[in-house]
Amino acid sequence: MVRRTREGGGLVIPTPGDFTSRLRSPAVAARVGVLLAISFCLCLVTGLISHEAQSADPVFVLPTSPVWLYRLNQGLHVTSGIAAVPLLLVKLWSVFPKLFARPPKKVKELIVEALERGSIAALVSTSIFMLASGLANAAQWYPWDFRFRATHYAIAWIAVGSMIIHIAIKLPIIADVLRADIDSDTHDRETSKPSLLTRRNLVGGAALASAVAVVASAGSSVPWLRKVSVFGVRDGGPAGIPINKSARAANVVASALSDDYRLQVQYLDQSVEFSRKQLLDLPQHNYELPVACVEGWSASGLWTGIRMSDLLDEVGAPRGHDVRIESLQASGHYRVTTLPAHFAEDDQALLALSLNGEPLSLDHGYPCRLMVPNRPGVLQTKWVGRIEVVTT
Repeated sequence: MVRRTREGGGLVIPTPGDFTSRLRSPAVAARVGVLLAISFCLCLVTGLISHEAQSADPVFVLPTSPVWLYRLNQGLHVTSGIAAVPLLLVKLWSVFPKLFARPPKKVKELIVEALERGSIAALVSTSIFMLASGLANAAQWYPWDFRFRATHYAIAWIAVGSMIIHIAIKLPIIADVLRADIDSDTHDRETSKPSLLTRRNLVGGAALASAVAVVASAGSSVPWLRKVSVFGVRDGGPAGIPINKSARAANVVASALSDDYRLQVQYLDQSVEFSRKQLLDLPQHNYELPVACVEGWSASGLWTGIRMSDLLDEVGAPRGHDVRIESLQASGHYRVTTLPAHFAEDDQALLALSLNGEPLSLDHGYPCRLMVPNRPGVLQTKWVGRIEVVTT
């Protein structure tokens, strides 16, 4: 960039012509933009699925099989967001000269320009917010007071709307440069000059950086990548499965270890209580199920416990009813969760008592926890104290 100064040393706002690199071109911006749009769309679709999976009143619900479906969704959601980071940086760098373009004088052109700039401002700001807050969430760092899921969901629609408007306005140029060779100078600025790096190398480098970012972080959800995923740090924990919230943090240590602990199962006026020993005397079943959390990490384990349907049979509950699960926690957003009927009726829906052949650790939910296929980890209630069939 050429820096011009007024007499006396004051800086002058640059113009697009002051940016001379031939790499800052529509040809590069459009090609990187295509990769970025693919990442954004994948992140959006998987994000919507994740949002509905956690919703108390979902528009649609995930099936119970295959059991790895939610795990795959969250892995794709987080990694597609990470893949977008280097692409967004290159995209912003390539179009940076446009920021300094002078507005046109004709009213019609000015309206189009204002709409374009407004959509770009919304798209850039929401994209940065979504990616930055998403990365913070994946790292379990929350330097804010707002509800992450609700805010992310709302901002995502603003990002999508602004992206659609931006693409619609720029579509003629996008189509033109994508049909032409990447080195075509049809839409270049007059001041563009050759660079040591070629446009192909820049676009390829952006794609490579995106792929490296994915590999460096995907180990949290792809076990065979964990040895090379330097940012896939969510590993380990009791029985090899990470812990998001400990028993001490949930303030349930005393109640979970108490000799007076009883699990209450209720349907209308029918109520049965079980000690942990009595739960162990009921028919036990083993299933290999993953714990998949919204932050993108997941891990599989062999869970042993009682089928939820068998527990409901103990109180004569009919099929077709949702089930309310209450934790021993005194507070928390997910202290009480609702298990939809089709999940409760699935044979692999367990009230788990053991993991990988050992009694549940306290941090994994001792004395018992919910473990159901294709449910977000935050809804796999730990330290279960009460199960109630919903009849209203």
